[in-house]
Amino acid sequence: MKLTKQEKEILQSVEEGQWRSVRGVKKQVQRYRNYARATVRKDKRVNIRMSEKDFVHFQKKALEEGLPYQTLISSVLHKYVNGHLVDKAS
Repeated sequence: MKLTKQEKEILQSVEEGQWRSVRGVKKQVQRYRNYARATVRKDKRVNIRMSEKDFVHFQKKALEEGLPYQTLISSVLHKYVNGHLVDKAS
């Protein structure tokens, strides 16, 4: 398998022991399981338009979280409509 330059750098850093386990890994795993469960039932397709700026923010945040951006958007919408995500100004 051919690796990109970035993938090679990551592999090298792992092999050199530069990576450490995150604190509360079990909690993080459970968090992502919950995300997955919340988005498993995909029985409707929706197309939305959003600004390029917002879209890029979603992509960056999803990358940080290790999620596909569609899953993150779905999760945010799910949390909002169920009252678990509120505007800071409220």
